[in-house]
Amino acid sequence: VNKSCKPSPPKSNKYHFAAFLRYFIIFTSMRLTITWFFTVLAAILLLVNGSSCRKQQLLTTGGVLKFSTDTLKFDTVFTAAGSFTTGLLIYNKQSEPISVSSVRLKNGASSYFHLNVDGFKGNYVTNLKIAPHDSIYVFATVNIDPTDTLTPFIVTDELIATLNGKDYTVPFTAYGQNAHYIVSDSFGASSPTTWLTDKPYVVVHSCVIGPGATLNIPSQCRVYMHQDARFFVFGTLNINNAATSKSDTVTIQGDRLDRAYFGYIGYPGEWGGIYVVTGGVCNMRNTLLMNCGGGTYYHNFGTQSAAIEVDSGALLNMNQCVIRNSIGHGIFSFQGNVNATNCLVANCGGEALAVVLGGKDSFTYCTFANYSSNVLSHINNPTVGIVNWLQISQTEYIYADIDVMMRNCIVWGSLDSELVVDTSGSPAGTKARMLFDHCDLHMPTQMEAFVQLKSCFNVAPQFKSTDKLDFHFPSTSPATGAGTLTSPTVFKDLDWNDRGSGFDLGCYIHSP
Repeated sequence: VNKSCKPSPPKSNKYHFAAFLRYFIIFTSMRLTITWFFTVLAAILLLVNGSSCRKQQLLTTGGVLKFSTDTLKFDTVFTAAGSFTTGLLIYNKQSEPISVSSVRLKNGASSYFHLNVDGFKGNYVTNLKIAPHDSIYVFATVNIDPTDTLTPFIVTDELIATLNGKDYTVPFTAYGQNAHYIVSDSFGASSPTTWLTDKPYVVVHSCVIGPGATLNIPSQCRVYMHQDARFFVFGTLNINNAATSKSDTVTIQGDRLDRAYFGYIGYPGEWGGIYVVTGGVCNMRNTLLMNCGGGTYYHNFGTQSAAIEVDSGALLNMNQCVIRNSIGHGIFSFQGNVNATNCLVANCGGEALAVVLGGKDSFTYCTFANYSSNVLSHINNPTVGIVNWLQISQTEYIYADIDVMMRNCIVWGSLDSELVVDTSGSPAGTKARMLFDHCDLHMPTQMEAFVQLKSCFNVAPQFKSTDKLDFHFPSTSPATGAGTLTSPTVFKDLDWNDRGSGFDLGCYIHSP
């Protein structure tokens, strides 16, 4: 092999750089000062090494984390034991890299959810680096046995990501037990709808019965309301109209069945209530509404907290019903029409019955009773308040006609007076009739002249236990046999016991 014919090996970058530097010095030695020489030399070295090799500094203060969603929802309704996985992104919108000190679940190891954060499994993952304008994936899996009655209907948790000492959160929600879920549903006027009794119903946000529509909730239907849930009745809502015994009770309550764990059994305000809008009709029989009153919007006057609100021109018919533990009013009638028989309204944060701006209301064999408890304070509002006016500004009132009748009822509580009626300031021509016929009323010594009291008295009814919300009374109670014949005749009390001919006051007949 002729070595002279072999190609010369390629010169290294160092050779080219040295040659370039040698010629550069010769060419510029007569023109550049020593200072300029070293400046240009430093620039050349910087270019050779590459500016991209500089290490960027972590953002150690401030900064913001962004998420691809504000709530992670697991929309699958399970029908058998299983799991469902979905995910979200955590974004670094800054121009510097960041270190997320932790991504975790609020409920930790006890959560129904399980995380995989940027490839790391666990419900507490630490020290996650995110490059500038980059993101990391968070996958979440929920594992639920829908047949486990101890599982909440709505399973929740909270993802918490911490950047430079500040927490950023994303709520997690999933369906728990196998149930019929009503999520912001509206029922139209095409045909009446009747709910089933095979599985519970869980209402999330709202259930709207539209104008002309009818919703029937039959006997033994189980209804659970999420914390922001309420019924809006523009059409007709029938609850348990075909009940034939006490065992046929329909109970509408909050969906927090784990209250015993937290020590808050019977906690008020767990859900909204029933709002009967102008033109709407609500018929209820043998129904229990409990732990409600979280608030409903009415007209332009703000939020009203009530178990049931009846608007102007709306109709509420109640028979053998109980309202208990409302954080606000029990029944709030705003120029509405309410007919109630054999009903108990007790332990309310506001009035058990509030009639505002008039209306036409009738109450027969009803008990209204308010006492302080470990979850509600009864110190200001009377048990029953009835007025024909509404204050719309500091100096302005509006008035309307009012017609309220109570017969064979009990109004009682722990205050000095539990009944307030007022039509003062009514303009000429305003009609006002308030008749209390054979009632036991914890009332003031002076009543307005228009109030008719017929065979009424003011003596404690001897309730069995107000602490336990037991408003039965013994045969020695002054309420025993103190009533009068009603039309139509009421044959059963709230317990479905025969009333006979004794005419005991309130929703119960006396205990033996």
